[in-house]
Amino acid sequence: MKKSSFLHKIHQGICKDTGGQNESAKLIVAVRVLTLSMIVYSLLNSILFLAVTHITGMVCCQLSVLLFLAIFILSYHHKTFVSFCTLNICILVWIICNIYLFGWNIGVQHFIITLMLFCFFAKYRHEAAKIIYSLTLCALRILLFFYCQNNEPIIHLTPEINNIFQILNTLAIFWAIALIAYIFSTDTQSLEGKLIEYNEQLKAQANIDPLTGLYNRRRTLEYLDTLLKSPVHPVSICICDIDFFKRVNDTYGHNIGDNVLKKLSETFHNELPSGTFTSRWGGEEFLLIFPDSNGDEANIALETLRRKIKSIVFDGGTNTFSISMTFGLIEYDFHSDLTALLKQADEKLYLGKANGRDQIVF
Repeated sequence: MKKSSFLHKIHQGICKDTGGQNESAKLIVAVRVLTLSMIVYSLLNSILFLAVTHITGMVCCQLSVLLFLAIFILSYHHKTFVSFCTLNICILVWIICNIYLFGWNIGVQHFIITLMLFCFFAKYRHEAAKIIYSLTLCALRILLFFYCQNNEPIIHLTPEINNIFQILNTLAIFWAIALIAYIFSTDTQSLEGKLIEYNEQLKAQANIDPLTGLYNRRRTLEYLDTLLKSPVHPVSICICDIDFFKRVNDTYGHNIGDNVLKKLSETFHNELPSGTFTSRWGGEEFLLIFPDSNGDEANIALETLRRKIKSIVFDGGTNTFSISMTFGLIEYDFHSDLTALLKQADEKLYLGKANGRDQIVF
């Protein structure tokens, strides 16, 4: 528990904002974590030099530790962008000094790539400045290369020490790149995931009736348009509505009326064949699509549904009541357009209502 609390305090300390306006909170975290990484890296190099009794190298590494420690402390007293620029300048000076002292073979020049990556992640605008800075870093690396081709290092290291430094530098550079990418990409990935989820929610809201959970009129028309473009199996379409639904609302209130609509939605899903497309066409009217059923098969399914709906007892508060529905069913003739089909189904529905309701007209 104490360990967890201690780590939490460290995390809070690293994430502490400097209070600068319009500055990225992630940038100061990246500056501090990268600075701490450079401190640890310099300490490891110092231990290596101490192990081989190379006093000059150890002193240089200790100076690096002090340099990056000062940057870390100053990050709590300066604005984020100032700390970012200071760290960049100090790492560049550190790279130049190390190459001047120990030569090209220790591999510190590769930290230039880390700085370029850091620059591109750090600022959301200023593309021109990023490009200029990247070109400057590239030019510096080339200049350092040619400098090392024509000049001997001040301090000569054995091939074995050079190889060890190459390994340490490779690990440190990969760590720094991974660290920067992780800090700046985590929120982006999270945001992208939320955006995808939000888009799915918007899509559902655009296609689903919020009260009943059934498809809405817009989605139904899209589905029918796709279904009837190249039908392979028989398709049956039914328009149905609740008999005397206005009476339910007037007698028991709209809340009870909404409960009726919700219960009907649930009944459609439970009683109709799997694959039936169920939608709220508007108000108390519904449209049911049977994509793999002929009229006779759909008629049988609807008769089962009609009886089930009549058997449901609704609680009206003061008393209970039941409802019935009337259905207008047609089978697609493989040549009529969508408007004509819906009109036919609608006409059959109104024929059923004129003939006493609570029936299927096919």
